[in-house]
Amino acid sequence: MFVDSALIRVRAGKGGDGAVSFYRGRGLPKGGPDGGDGGRGASIYLHADPGLNTLIDFRGVRDWHADNGEPGRGKQQFGAGADDMTIRIPPGTLVYNDSTGELMADVGPDETVLIAKGGKGGHGNEHFKSSTNQTPRKATRGHPGEEFTLRMELKLIAEVGLVGLPNAGKSTLLKALTRAEPKIADYPFTTLSPQLGIAELDPTRRMVLADIPGLIEGASGGAGLGHDFLRHVERTSVILHLLDCSAPDGSSPAENYRTIRQELAGYSPELAEKPEIIVLSKTDLLPDDDARREAVASLCNELRLGAEQSLLTISSASGSGLDALLDHLWIMLHGVDAKVEGWKPA
Repeated sequence: MFVDSALIRVRAGKGGDGAVSFYRGRGLPKGGPDGGDGGRGASIYLHADPGLNTLIDFRGVRDWHADNGEPGRGKQQFGAGADDMTIRIPPGTLVYNDSTGELMADVGPDETVLIAKGGKGGHGNEHFKSSTNQTPRKATRGHPGEEFTLRMELKLIAEVGLVGLPNAGKSTLLKALTRAEPKIADYPFTTLSPQLGIAELDPTRRMVLADIPGLIEGASGGAGLGHDFLRHVERTSVILHLLDCSAPDGSSPAENYRTIRQELAGYSPELAEKPEIIVLSKTDLLPDDDARREAVASLCNELRLGAEQSLLTISSASGSGLDALLDHLWIMLHGVDAKVEGWKPA
C-alpha cells in the first residue's frame, strides 16, 4: 500500500491582549477602570473531505497560521475573536506530532477534528479593581495558540486497479500515466508489491492508479502471488484489464482475458462484477491502423463484446490513446455526462 505524506507547521492564533483604560466623561474626569478583555485566537481544525484523495496540495504550502484575536478596548469593549481555520485533508489521513511521534488524529470521511487550539484573550484592567485597588494599571497579555509540526500520512486506496498477466505492460502504463517509478523489465513478476501513482488530468481532476502484480492461472487458489494481491484489486473502484496485443508466448489476448477473469471470479464474485475497461496494449508493435482494427475486431468477436462496450487501444511507449484512456476512466469513476470513443470493430 502506497503512503502519501506531507509535513506542515500549524500555529493557532494568539489571544488578544487585555486593555488598560479608565473611563473619562463629563463630570467624571477620573472614572474607574474600563479596559476590556482580548479576543480569542483562532483555532485550527482538520476536515476530511471525501473529494480529496491525495496530500499533494500540501507540498507547496508548509505553514498554516491562524489569525490572532483583537486586543481589548476601553469602555469595557472586548476584542473580537478570530475566525477559526479549517484545513481540508483526504479521509483516512493519519496525523502525527512530528516532534514526539504521537498519533494526534485518524480522520475519517466528513470528520472534523480540532488540531491546534487558539489562545485565550488577556484580561483588561477592570478585572483587577478592588476596594483596595480602585485604579489598577494591570492587564494580562493574550495566551499563545498551540503550535505543532504535523506529519500527515495517507494510506491510499487506488481508484483504478491495473490487472493482467505478467509482462502485459502494467508497470509501463503506470509510469506513462503518472510519476510513479515502478520496476520494469522483460521477465515475469517484475512487480512484487502494488505500485501506486497519481494521474492528473488537470489541476482539479486526479485519480489514484495501482499496478497490481501480475496474476497467473491459479491465483485465486493462492498460486503465484495469490490472495495478497487479489485483495488489493478488491479495494479498487474500477478494473483496468490490460491485454498484450502480441504476447511473447503466442497466447491470444482473448485467452489471457479469460484466464484473469476466471481468477477474479474464483476469488470473489463481487470482485468479478466491478466496473471494467478492457485495454489492448503495445499497439505500436502492430504494423498499421488496419492491423490494429483487425486485432480489435477479432478480440471483440472472441469475447462477444456488445456495442455498448468500448475497447480502447493504447501504446504506453508512444503515448497513443493515453488521454482518451484517462478521460474514459474519469467518466467511469465520476459519472460525468460525456462520452469517450475507443476503437470499434470496422
